[in-house]
Amino acid sequence: MFEIVKAGGWLMVPLILCSVVALAIIGERLWALQKKRVIPKHLVAQIWHWHSQGQLGEEQINIIKKGSPLGRVLAAGLTNMHHNREVMKESIEEIGRHEVHELERYLNSLGTVASITPLIGLLGTVIGMIEVFSIITQEGVGNPTVLSGGISKALITTAAGLSVAIPALMFYRYLRGRVEELVVFMEAEAIKLVEVIHGDRDRSKK
Repeated sequence: MFEIVKAGGWLMVPLILCSVVALAIIGERLWALQKKRVIPKHLVAQIWHWHSQGQLGEEQINIIKKGSPLGRVLAAGLTNMHHNREVMKESIEEIGRHEVHELERYLNSLGTVASITPLIGLLGTVIGMIEVFSIITQEGVGNPTVLSGGISKALITTAAGLSVAIPALMFYRYLRGRVEELVVFMEAEAIKLVEVIHGDRDRSKK
């Protein structure tokens, strides 16, 4: 493996760095975007229980706020629950936009890695082919071993670039879809909270 990396030349260095960055982002996002971490089960029901028991004070709201991204969205609404429905919804939407941005953290970087690594690999191949043609100019085409070895070396960076880009692109698409799915769930939970607080939903269905 080391010989292959060495044969690819100096452009293998940014490709290796990109692969490390991609792995780090994928691992971190898979951990952070677990549904149980973003949308704890029965959170709205717990809030309604506290509210109906007259126990929903500042301390409980702070606990909700620190617990999860959904908790921070709901806490924004609870802070304004004594205002009308529109004010409560606006406060939820404002914090919601910030939380969506946080859920998408590093995904643009992962998409950039997926986009640039094939180009870096292609650059390595172009540089390698220039070197091959330089050899042809100097020595002619009489030595096919030298030429095939040079072409093989030139293609290593393209293979390496694609090896990084393909999984990076797959996980980028998967994680974007994961964020969109979580946002839909968060919106549904936030709407449910507004409705139960303002009495427009059958509270037995919360």
